[in-house]
Amino acid sequence: MRLTRTAIVIGLVVAALGLAGCGGDDESVATDTETTTTTATAPETGAVLDASVGPGFEISLTTEDGQPVETLTAGSYTLLTNDQSGIHNFHLTGGGVDVDTGVSEQGTDSFDITVSEGTYDFVCDPHAGSMNGSFEVSG
Repeated sequence: MRLTRTAIVIGLVVAALGLAGCGGDDESVATDTETTTTTATAPETGAVLDASVGPGFEISLTTEDGQPVETLTAGSYTLLTNDQSGIHNFHLTGGGVDVDTGVSEQGTDSFDITVSEGTYDFVCDPHAGSMNGSFEVSG
C-alpha cells in the first residue's frame, strides 16, 4: 500500500511539473536547435483598430486582439469606433489624419485612415486633460 501511495504522489508531481512547463505566457519557445524569442509587434498595415470611449471616463485604442496600440507601421488601417456616451467623443489627429465621432453622437462608426511616420494623439475633446492617449508610427 505504501509503495502504491508513493507511486501516485510521484506521478502527480511529474504531471504537475509537466503542466507547469506547458504554460502560455513564456516569451521563449524552445526548438530542437535554437531558442526563439517573440516580441510584441505593431499590427500589419490594413489591420482593424478598435477605438472606444465611455460610458465612464475611459478612452482606448486597441488592436483586434485587445492589445493597446503603442506603435504602428505606416500604411492604411480601418478604425472602428464605439462611442458609448453623449458627453464624450473619440478624436484622432496626426500626420494629416483628423477623424472625430462628435461629442453628442453615440454609436459605432468606421473610418479608413492612412498613417505616416510621426506621433498621433487621440482624445475626448471635452475631457482632454484626463481622457487621452498617443502612439507612434514608423516607416
